[in-house]
Amino acid sequence: MELKGLKVNFLGDSITQGIGTQSPENCFVRRLERECGFAVARNYGKSGTRIARQLTMSDSPFDVDFNMRAPQMDDDADLVIVFGGTNDFGHGQAPLGIFEDRNVHTFYGAMHTLCQTLIRKYPRAKLVFLTPLHRISESPETNSQKPEGIYPRPLVSYVRAIREICEYYSIPVLDLYKESGMPGNVREFCDIYIPDGLHPNDAGHEIIAHKIKKFLENL
Repeated sequence: MELKGLKVNFLGDSITQGIGTQSPENCFVRRLERECGFAVARNYGKSGTRIARQLTMSDSPFDVDFNMRAPQMDDDADLVIVFGGTNDFGHGQAPLGIFEDRNVHTFYGAMHTLCQTLIRKYPRAKLVFLTPLHRISESPETNSQKPEGIYPRPLVSYVRAIREICEYYSIPVLDLYKESGMPGNVREFCDIYIPDGLHPNDAGHEIIAHKIKKFLENL
């Protein structure tokens, strides 16, 4: 895939926004813009946001989910890159659900809705999803942020759901959970690249940018 000159929309959470970096210019979005020669790279990353919708909505900016924000993105993108799911695992009321779900109040259903929305909004653009990275707390036993009554699932369950839904819609997936080379569930590694166990630092964003660039070039 030729990358120079493309108009690119990035839809994501705090990692896409650049939380954890020393400067916005060190975020993987800006690194890719420079290294790939994009005409424009629009960063729609919002900290704390999820793909699935909350069962009970609040005024929190965390509750403005991906499906609410996707229609508001600029229409002229040649490439749309979606990077989310870690917050769906980490907190919030929406259950994982099953493949047959089609409403935004489960993760599976919200993924179906998001893919359909993006395909219809950008019928001529290339769509790409990224799976969540490893994080220091990625099992129900080590993550205690789920509200009472919501059955917790491990992070890999959300990774598998993204793979499964994107395969159904023939959308390419860069599996950062498998291929990033960043074992964020190992403290010694986190100390260097993901200091808080969730948000990569400048060095971590450099790795993400490199992985995405190689992936896109081979599409």
